[in-house]
Amino acid sequence: MLPPTQPSLDSVSTIRDDGSRRYLFPADVSGRFTRARAWAALVLIAIYLLLPWIKIGGYPAVFLDVAERRFHFFGWTLAAQDLWLMFFLITGLGFSLFFVTALLGRVWCGWACPQTVFLDHVYRKIERWIEGDAVARRALDAAPWTTTKIGQRVAKHVAYLVVSAAIAHLFLAYFVSIPALWRMMRAAPVEHWGAFAFMAVFSGGLYFNFAWFREQLCIVICPYGRLQSVLIDDDSLVIGYDAQRGEPRGKMHRETCGAEGANQVLSERLPGDMGGTPMPRGTGVPPVGLNARSKPDLRPGAGSPNSAATGMAAIGSAALQRLGDCIACNRCVQVCPTGIDIRQGLQIECIGCAACIDACDEVMTRLHRPRGLVRYDSLRGLAGRATRWFRPRIALYGVLLAVGAAVATWAFSTVKPAYFSVTRMTGMPYVVTPDAIRNQFFVRLVNTRATATAFVVTTANATGARQMGFDAPVSVPPLGEEVRPLMLVQPRANYSGPFRFNVVVRDAAGTFELRREVEFLGPDVRLLQEDDHEKSRRP
Repeated sequence: MLPPTQPSLDSVSTIRDDGSRRYLFPADVSGRFTRARAWAALVLIAIYLLLPWIKIGGYPAVFLDVAERRFHFFGWTLAAQDLWLMFFLITGLGFSLFFVTALLGRVWCGWACPQTVFLDHVYRKIERWIEGDAVARRALDAAPWTTTKIGQRVAKHVAYLVVSAAIAHLFLAYFVSIPALWRMMRAAPVEHWGAFAFMAVFSGGLYFNFAWFREQLCIVICPYGRLQSVLIDDDSLVIGYDAQRGEPRGKMHRETCGAEGANQVLSERLPGDMGGTPMPRGTGVPPVGLNARSKPDLRPGAGSPNSAATGMAAIGSAALQRLGDCIACNRCVQVCPTGIDIRQGLQIECIGCAACIDACDEVMTRLHRPRGLVRYDSLRGLAGRATRWFRPRIALYGVLLAVGAAVATWAFSTVKPAYFSVTRMTGMPYVVTPDAIRNQFFVRLVNTRATATAFVVTTANATGARQMGFDAPVSVPPLGEEVRPLMLVQPRANYSGPFRFNVVVRDAAGTFELRREVEFLGPDVRLLQEDDHEKSRRP
């Protein structure tokens, strides 16, 4: 097994020096944020599971019926003609993401992203249940292939495949409904080969992602992390390490003192000439008491009779007074799902899951020190300054959201309970008979209501033309459509050339009215007059 790689700002934390991937085995952690995230994940998974089952107005709460071009959202139905409203939904989500990120950092990634929710709260739960904690999983990964290892790996991946297939099937239910999905599952794959192929590819993709790719999706593929440099500023809420309080790092309690404590501090903190090891690289703080002005005289016999012991105690006291709260236990690194060291600052790999906060708080509690060495705070707050929650960026995003919400509200208010279209029949644009000129159309009525509706179709501004068709109200089934012919006949004596008229559609109850302007076509009036003159001259 390759030796562990320490997190570095010079390279992605999951890539070793030789270019190979370093597989992560995040340790278990408990705490207030871990419990809160577990409850949030439970709610989100429950919503995902239940929405296709809950019916509102006779249809699932969320049902994207692509085959019928109907989209149901909590009792509200949109037809294909309403898809332009998706512009407001997509842009609204984008601006909301900008606003939330500028204010609260990557709270979406750590608390609500499907990748995080399913990976941390489903797949890793299965992994811990079958293979054990991080230490056991790491040992199993390094162990040779034995019957026990093969059995555990097979059980884990079979469970992964089953869960991936379940998630994929439920995702398909959002587009075909639960009853239709059940019928497809009971039928032969060749009867629904398109759905079967989709399920096979989607289930395989989920399995590949959650069984192997995992955090690489967040680090390598997802563009959201790379947008942090422009979405987050010094006042955004992030997870950070309080370097002013934590540095310099040391493994001694502040309350420990005396020559014994001094010897332990020296063995841990002083460099080679004192028999210890230097401070780990990257802390940014030099070893305590080792500059030219403060280096003590530890030669035997110097100072008082007990100069050696006194000097050691003095050094220990001074070092302990200057040690920070971080004891360099690396617990925050062990629990990180992307393998970074939060003490190195804000990094692209951090998804804001708060596991390092709970891990550090647990250590601080055991040491009887204040929690919050690693905490939710802004970069400005971690530097000891006041956080500005209201700032120009937040104001700009807020104004854009308010304007977008107002426009979207108006746009959604224009959605009608029905749609109709008028198309001219193929062939001749008009028909001339000895008595009249006739235009022929098809009227397509679309009922977007979840109940049957009777429609009345009439014409207006037709300048004396006679309507043929739609003599009685037309009943259209729920979310259905009807196509009927409509003819408009203009007597030759009243014809004075092409003109425009309106086709009017209203429901029988008179709750709404729709209009569409249509052009009545015909020949040139002079041609008709010449034709009539020729007929009159014939014997």
